[in-house]
Amino acid sequence: MKKLIYYIACTVDGFIAREDGSFDCFPMEGEHFADLFEFFPETIPAHVQKALGIRPENKQFDTVLMGRKTYEVGQKIGLTNPYPTLKQYVFSRTMQASPDENVELVSDNVVGLVRELKQETGKDIWLCGGSDLAATVFSEIDRMIVKLNPVIIGAGIPLFSKAVSTTNLELRERKIYNNGFMLLHYRLQK
Repeated sequence: MKKLIYYIACTVDGFIAREDGSFDCFPMEGEHFADLFEFFPETIPAHVQKALGIRPENKQFDTVLMGRKTYEVGQKIGLTNPYPTLKQYVFSRTMQASPDENVELVSDNVVGLVRELKQETGKDIWLCGGSDLAATVFSEIDRMIVKLNPVIIGAGIPLFSKAVSTTNLELRERKIYNNGFMLLHYRLQK
């Protein structure tokens, strides 16, 4: 059975992006990138893979779930197939059609689809974002891998767009880098 893993970057004050959706507040270089590229290579967007001349294997995930706003970040720069090695789902109530044949558009029964995907065999499912989708499927999240960036922005898009049930987290693994970046692996205790 697959696990749903919310693998997400956030600030110390709990935001995944600025209010306008931009994430230029996160450091774009540092010693932690070597580990992220090594352990989560399939999460590198296609345009970055191309620039680096790599075609990574899927080590952790074979499926990615994105909310519309998360997907539109890449779409704005012409990236309609952001994670070509993954089965891609975009969740939206407003998009009429998928702009790419490799991206499946889902408009209803979000939790039901996630439950179906978790029953499949294969690698885990990456919940890429955003906060609306994370709040909607919170009951199905098994683990969180938080890329905690040493920055405070004061306001922005939170990890979850609305209140979720109180849930204890079990810290399973952690790595702290010299630049203050932390990679935190949690299991949700339900």
